[in-house]
Amino acid sequence: MPRSLACLLLGSLALTALAASGPHDSVIGPDYQAAPEMTAKPGAAKGVIHDFTIDSTESKIYPGLNGPYKRKVQVYVPVQYVAGTPVPFIIVTDGPWYTKRVATALDNLIAEKRVPVQVAVFVQSGGGDGKGSQRGLEYDTLSGKYTDFIETEILPRIAKDYKINFSKNPSDRAAMGGSSGAACAFTMAWYHPELYRRVLSYSGTFVDQQSPFDPKTPHGAWEYHENLIMKTERKPLRIWMQVGEKDNGWNKDEASLHNWVMANERMADVLAKKGYAYKYVFCKGAGHVDGKAVGQTLPAALEWLWSNQ
Repeated sequence: MPRSLACLLLGSLALTALAASGPHDSVIGPDYQAAPEMTAKPGAAKGVIHDFTIDSTESKIYPGLNGPYKRKVQVYVPVQYVAGTPVPFIIVTDGPWYTKRVATALDNLIAEKRVPVQVAVFVQSGGGDGKGSQRGLEYDTLSGKYTDFIETEILPRIAKDYKINFSKNPSDRAAMGGSSGAACAFTMAWYHPELYRRVLSYSGTFVDQQSPFDPKTPHGAWEYHENLIMKTERKPLRIWMQVGEKDNGWNKDEASLHNWVMANERMADVLAKKGYAYKYVFCKGAGHVDGKAVGQTLPAALEWLWSNQ
């Protein structure tokens, strides 16, 4: 039997077992219902959302891989925040896709004191997708470069314009995203655990999508579960992650290095073996960054992310 077919058959037969094999793994679906915290509640005050646009000519770190571009940034500030005081925050990659959902969830969770009062910063990518794109350069590269961008070009501007005092405590700093944005969130914490220690990942692109090629990490983000996590001393990170049963490349073999289900299963496995604080949710019947799965899980994910249990 060809090895590729054997991999597919093995994956099909063992999927449920693999999806629930770790100490903090769970399986949900295939039916989904939006969590109540995803709808505005009468007693929860709405935070303010500021927005601005950055031209690529303003950036020293990402001046434009394929020419000039504009980047939208939105900032959620809860009404409970006292200007000038140090505040926890979460960076959200591919920002505008998540703004309404995350803001509504935070309004409710903060009002119910289930998460700390926090600011959310929604940062749009520079555009495109995959290898050779500005978004791919930002999100799929394994380095501390994107964190440097956030720290030197995004946060200082927000701090100045909106009187936000971002906490310097790494336990007060989180990053989240979906797809390559999720891989980016993990990369932020992996390369700079002194700055970020909480990660929320939907359908993380822990596959070989890095561009340009880097001989130090030849398989891109696939290297995390293939080599880096197991071969590196455990870092003080807390990771919530999810994947859909029919996620990108779900029926591709291992040799492709492009099967999101396999990659996330293996991420959960190595995180468990290495003793990380993590939670992994396998969503039956769900696709890539599936909106139904996000709607059901986001509030609980945020609550778990900010807890220390």
